[in-house]
Amino acid sequence: MPSEHTRPHRFNTRLWLAGGWLLFALALALLAPWIAPHDPLAQDLLYGRLPPFWSEGAEPGLWLGTDSLGRDLLSRLIYGGRIAFMVAFAAATAACLVGSTLGLIAGYFGGWPDRIISRIVDIWMSFPPVLFAILLVAVLGTGLHSVIIAIAVIDWTRFCRVIRAEAMVQSRMDYVESARIAGFGRIGIMIKEVLPNVMPSIIALLSLEMGIAIIVEAILSFVNLSIATDDPTWGGLIAEGRLSIHQAWWVLVFPLIALFLTVLSFSQLGEGLKQRFDPILR
Repeated sequence: MPSEHTRPHRFNTRLWLAGGWLLFALALALLAPWIAPHDPLAQDLLYGRLPPFWSEGAEPGLWLGTDSLGRDLLSRLIYGGRIAFMVAFAAATAACLVGSTLGLIAGYFGGWPDRIISRIVDIWMSFPPVLFAILLVAVLGTGLHSVIIAIAVIDWTRFCRVIRAEAMVQSRMDYVESARIAGFGRIGIMIKEVLPNVMPSIIALLSLEMGIAIIVEAILSFVNLSIATDDPTWGGLIAEGRLSIHQAWWVLVFPLIALFLTVLSFSQLGEGLKQRFDPILR
């Protein structure tokens, strides 16, 4: 009996902590024009590399300090979150739709559709993902749309492989055979019977992919292959902070913390949601 009460408690704590941080970060990103204390692009060299508010030499109103150009770090973090969440939602959703659809078709129908889709996935996954993303962005040109397309083009295979395996298992279940005997068509069974049972895996993968998309965008920003404007990104802030780590450690540390907490929260949220909706795990 103790184990039955302990497991839900741990699950709820993890789910609420992850969801709470993501809601908080998303709210900051959406309300950035009204919440950010300063213009993230405004420069003032007289205030360059000021420390956070608790340190000696801090300036009132500049809570997390400034970078080498005197730009408010807190405001740049908040606006960087807008780009991170935009990429996360758009790229992960596109990859989910393509990969899950192909995986469902391959796993349920089998035969030649499975062989063709599986071969494409094998070829696609033979390319190193990060290098493939850099190559795609270099070909498409820098910009937010290019980053989203590159991530979706690369990561649909992750959804396809997992959902294919899940669909193959579900297609052998008794409820599928019962639906066939009852006269349901194959496409109807796939959509109405198999899809709802693989949905927990899709939800978990979608949440995990959002975190991965944020990491990939940060990597592309780090090497200056993300957005072409001066808009702040977490990867760009990390790249800038790396150059001034000995003079202004906060420029590197705070974006790293924001990136780590957001990616970890997406991962924990996906796992928690899968346990919540998966009837077997529940």
